[in-house]
Amino acid sequence: MAQTETTGPTAGAEAAAAKPKRRPPRRKAVEAHARSYFEAIARRDASAMAEHWAEDGVHDLVPLRPLRGRGEITAFFSELFAAMPDLETTVTRVVAGEHEAAVEWRMTGHFTGAPFQGIEATGRRIDMRGIDILEIEEGRIAAITAVYDGMAFARQMGLLPSQDSSAEQAMKSAFNAGTRVRRAVADWRSSR
Repeated sequence: MAQTETTGPTAGAEAAAAKPKRRPPRRKAVEAHARSYFEAIARRDASAMAEHWAEDGVHDLVPLRPLRGRGEITAFFSELFAAMPDLETTVTRVVAGEHEAAVEWRMTGHFTGAPFQGIEATGRRIDMRGIDILEIEEGRIAAITAVYDGMAFARQMGLLPSQDSSAEQAMKSAFNAGTRVRRAVADWRSSR
């Protein structure tokens, strides 16, 4: 018996019905997880952030230190949110792969709340940009490497003097004088 070829509008519908539905690509799920995590940051919701993490996750804040485990990560961000109650976080770009995502972000706010990392609130405005590299395994964040300008953050908080200020020049002069003294002492000891 000869088969006839179906053409026309019903042929496309039949072909579409015959194809199995594909799951969205893994990178879409990774991107959605990264965006959801940063939405929790934008809401200043440390417990919602914690739900995204693996229990033994590591958040490596390159200018500061690694935070190990969901509890330490949550405590750090709770402290940050308490120190800057008006903190706003915006995501400017997300690039996702099969198991990782890069998120470019910006945080702005005022250091008017509780102490942060042992530093009393100065009332100063904070405006920093950074990038986080997220590693996602089994639907949870296993690791993040976060890079931002730690020196600019310290300047904005008031911990370091303003760039190119007379206070910065004095600090550099004192540092260089100390370096020269240490070098002279080391040279003197090695010549004996």
